[in-house]
Amino acid sequence: MALLLGISRTIDAITEFIGKAVSWLILVAVLVSAGNAIIRKIFNVSSNSWLEAQWYLFGAAFMFAAAYTLSQNEHIRIDIVYAMFSRRVQHWIDLLGHLLFLMPFVVLMVYYLVPYVLLSYRSGEVSSSAGGLIIWPAKGILLIGFVLLALQGVSEIIKKIAIMTGNMDDPAPYVPTHAPLDDVTIPEARP
Repeated sequence: MALLLGISRTIDAITEFIGKAVSWLILVAVLVSAGNAIIRKIFNVSSNSWLEAQWYLFGAAFMFAAAYTLSQNEHIRIDIVYAMFSRRVQHWIDLLGHLLFLMPFVVLMVYYLVPYVLLSYRSGEVSSSAGGLIIWPAKGILLIGFVLLALQGVSEIIKKIAIMTGNMDDPAPYVPTHAPLDDVTIPEARP
């Protein structure tokens, strides 16, 4: 288990580095978007390549940050149901969710994206928009994003098993972000 936890820590470190680094892509995308809008308004000139560059940047930020979101336990789940269970049951839900839903999905996506990206690269696929960009980098972003998500999924599975077997402390004990309505006190209205 120590070897697996070492692998998990390595994956987590890579995921954290990439997740924090890609946050800068949002700034670049906003600057490209603002620059494109300013040039279009002032000089009445526009370019499809600048619009597509924005899409590539936002797509890269989303796809590359997906693994980081999973590692930070910020992914989407139905908290109202999840919160009703003990922490042990929550770990089982997470483990089964990763094994039965996340991993088959990301493995399938990687399996189908590899030939999809290679075909696009080999054919030199270009956007159908006038002045558009080459397409394979956008498709490559999808592939890399799903590979990162698959690796983080492996890390999460290792950690869940380690926590459930007592080989690791729970690094993120579940704390609901919203207090139940019964615990909320409503201030009395003043006459």
